[in-house]
Amino acid sequence: MLKNILIIAKSGAEETFDILSSLNFYVEIASDFLLIEKKHWDLVIFDTDGFCADSNKKKVEAFKILQKENIDFLVLSCEKNIQAVLEAKDFGAKEFILKPYNYREFILRFLAVIYNKTKICCIGGGTGLFSLLLGLKSLPNILLTSIVSMSDDGGSSGKLRASFGILPPGDVRRSLVALSNAPLLMNEVMQHRFKKGDAFIGHSFGNLFLTALTEIKGSMSQAVKALSDILNIQGVVLPVTSKETILCAEFEDGSVVKGESRIDLTEGRDPGLSIEKIWHEPETECDVDVFSAIVNADFLIIGPGDLFTSVVTNLLVKGISEAIIKTKAKKIYICNLMTEPGETANFDAYRHIREIIRYLGADSLDYVIISNTKLTPRAIAEYAKKGQHPVEIGDPEEIKRLASAKIILADVGHQEELVRHDSEKIREEINKIIKIYQ
Repeated sequence: MLKNILIIAKSGAEETFDILSSLNFYVEIASDFLLIEKKHWDLVIFDTDGFCADSNKKKVEAFKILQKENIDFLVLSCEKNIQAVLEAKDFGAKEFILKPYNYREFILRFLAVIYNKTKICCIGGGTGLFSLLLGLKSLPNILLTSIVSMSDDGGSSGKLRASFGILPPGDVRRSLVALSNAPLLMNEVMQHRFKKGDAFIGHSFGNLFLTALTEIKGSMSQAVKALSDILNIQGVVLPVTSKETILCAEFEDGSVVKGESRIDLTEGRDPGLSIEKIWHEPETECDVDVFSAIVNADFLIIGPGDLFTSVVTNLLVKGISEAIIKTKAKKIYICNLMTEPGETANFDAYRHIREIIRYLGADSLDYVIISNTKLTPRAIAEYAKKGQHPVEIGDPEEIKRLASAKIILADVGHQEELVRHDSEKIREEINKIIKIYQ
């Protein structure tokens, strides 16, 4: 059945009109709201820019009309502030898209609204986020958004960050590859790590590619969009912030360590020490499109990944916790499988959940997934040599007193020597939750 789309804009709507017309939708443009009541519209696209220029009052009046008519609508805007996102959401907007937009992302987000797709937003970093995205991308009728940590300062990412003054590309690269629909060879090229050449040893091609694109496009955010187009990814990847920052941690003995890689490596300190608090220097804030992705999601997944350096580091970014608390999305935290020396030594599930709630600033989780996978004795022994141990479930009653979330104990891990969350198993657990609300 042909979908009818109305674009309300003072000017500059021709580009949006052409895109939607090329997708075989019936599209009309109007500069006022007189057309709303004259025809059935499946979706109204409201470009607020001209209305904001006149006065905010006119924009609010327009929102009230759309709300009164009970018509699904999305907002296009140049307003780069989170209050504009929250205002549109309060009046019932299904999506808030910043201009100028990326064609591919606009189409994905538009189609998610018009066809009522389930919008899943994932927050994290490292291999945990990669495994999660790899599993979720095969779910039907969804839009996946990956919000990626930007505090990595080790390895290839750290060297490129120091040499070129760019945001770290490593975690972004993993998300792009996980969501890619490019041929397998292209994904292998993106992950390829050089073993020869003095200047290239240790660097992955994907990191170098993103570095080049950052110089060409002027920012990491724009580089990610460009590479997303090249790889034809099945979703949206967003760096959590566009500003450089350093992750800092204070340990229980009062010592302070600065830099994610130094926190991870535990050099020069007792790996059994726990982190007392963690912060960014300087404080940084999330981009508006990141805030919008969280606020407009249906499901929000936090983790899995190293508790402080891959997960909490995102919650520290100004605006992220506010968006998570304000969103109506069902919030799911996936607890780690193994402890991490120098970060979560001796942490059970209770302590992981406690830290997430602490840095969110509220008990706002709806679900917590804790693995009860039975690891092989060999796997347990191998990880014990590195000071890592399975995260114990702990006292369920104690967890219930801490969090109002539903606790799900499930077999979501690999059982062999390389202990990771299993993409297919975690997908099935997430899908069970999604089906409850469909």
